[in-house]
Amino acid sequence: MQQPDASVPTDVPASRLPGPYPVGEYATQLRLRLRRFARVQLAGEVFGLRAGRARVYFELRDARGALPCSIWADDLERLGVRLADGMRVVAGGGCDYYPGSSTSSPTFSFDVRELRAEGDGDLLAELARLRRRLHSEGLFEPQRRLARPALPRSIGVICGERGKARDDVLAGLRRRGWAGRLVWAFAPVQDRHAAPAIAAALRELAASGAVDVVIVARGGGSLADLQAFCDETLCRTVAMLPVPVIASVGHHTDRTLIDDVAAVSCSTPTHAAEAAVPVDCAAARVRLREDALRLRDHGRRAVGHRARLLAGLSRAPSRHVAAHRERLRQLTRELRASARRRTRRELADGLRRAGTLAGCAARTAGADRARRAAEIERLGLALAAHDPERTLARGYALVEDHGGGLLMSADAARAAADLTLRFHDGAVAARVQPDG
Repeated sequence: MQQPDASVPTDVPASRLPGPYPVGEYATQLRLRLRRFARVQLAGEVFGLRAGRARVYFELRDARGALPCSIWADDLERLGVRLADGMRVVAGGGCDYYPGSSTSSPTFSFDVRELRAEGDGDLLAELARLRRRLHSEGLFEPQRRLARPALPRSIGVICGERGKARDDVLAGLRRRGWAGRLVWAFAPVQDRHAAPAIAAALRELAASGAVDVVIVARGGGSLADLQAFCDETLCRTVAMLPVPVIASVGHHTDRTLIDDVAAVSCSTPTHAAEAAVPVDCAAARVRLREDALRLRDHGRRAVGHRARLLAGLSRAPSRHVAAHRERLRQLTRELRASARRRTRRELADGLRRAGTLAGCAARTAGADRARRAAEIERLGLALAAHDPERTLARGYALVEDHGGGLLMSADAARAAADLTLRFHDGAVAARVQPDG
């Protein structure tokens, strides 16, 4: 190391340490010292894989530590290894350091020159075991059995305060035309404090009773960035919540444990917002307006139709009465005409009979009258011949009992004892003498 720079201020408190030295010079010496370290092979799991323009960056991790690594993209392609998060590899290389400058930050990495796959990582295996245990305990089902409202009035959202997931959720809700209440719960979504903070926010939202559904949203990232959403305590908290939870963590291909225990798992925060509000409110409002207009027009038509029907029914009695009145008038006219015809007919019959009677009277007044008089005289003589008085005048007598009854035999006379003999000029009392 060179002598201290004369341009560096010396009016600092006294120290037993050498220096001060310029930062750039010390950073350069540090890089040289690190590069002289022995080159070795490291075994670990790949996390946080990301590709730059010329180099590929990732971390090697195990249960006791982690180390940032990088490899030239051309070398990785030449080696033929297809890296993926959670993959267990053996990397050969040495330490490297970029000292940075006044406009860029320094970086330390393990410069990888050799790389080969070793097998599945221990962390992924641990996640698989935890997933199987949660499934065997039945924690994948409680959330899916919860009823989700078709149109929630209030939605809770747990996400990073400055993350893109917040804007995506708002965009999804705007697309649905939803106008309810949002309850935000901002929490870290990527570090060792993330899982406890998210679990606490979930418990607070559920206990408040102010939300109908909760969205847990985070944008894309490496498997290491999403490790907080595989926390066992967080997953058990989600499974036991009485409020439906919609998980939207990572990209389409990412699958964390919270996706398994949540009521719904979505690929993006925008889709999570649409899942929270299944109804397209804007389209529903349009349909409701159309239905309202249709019902209004139908109501108007129905009212008009019924008004016309009632008007027709109200005129029906008068028309019915008018029809009956006209029928009665017609019947009256027919009755009068019939009476006049019958009167004329009977008058003609009467005149004809009167003429007949007049003819009969005229005939009777002539020869018929004399004949009838002679007939009457003859009948009078026949009647006089049968008169009892004339019989008595010829010397006959009528024998009567005391009561005036005729006695027609001698036995009747003897039985009566007292008799009355009626002659033509009077009656004589008589008494029957016994025989002997």
